[in-house]
Amino acid sequence: MARRLPNYLRTYRKRAGLSQDEVAFLLGYQSGTRVSRYECFGRQPELETALAYEAISGVPARELFAGMYEEIEAETRKRAGVLARKLAAVPASADKRKLELLHKVASGSLCEA
Repeated sequence: MARRLPNYLRTYRKRAGLSQDEVAFLLGYQSGTRVSRYECFGRQPELETALAYEAISGVPARELFAGMYEEIEAETRKRAGVLARKLAAVPASADKRKLELLHKVASGSLCEA
């Protein structure tokens, strides 16, 4: 599988025909400087900004920030597996529903439909 870029903000901005200053205005910024930093991977936007990008582009945040999402997802899966093993080792804390959820997260099957 090809490695994805941390984000595709520039790609979607260009497709929409918007300048960095225009996107900055839509995001509530004074200039395109932050937009440039986001597009060049120099800065990560806060959640509010990521959701605004989704509203502007009509593209889900997990696709706009595909590379970042994949890294976060992989780390979360690893931690879910570790937590499931820890809970399974202590029967009093291992409720069946909780373990099922953790196994789904760890395997990546939670979001599959």
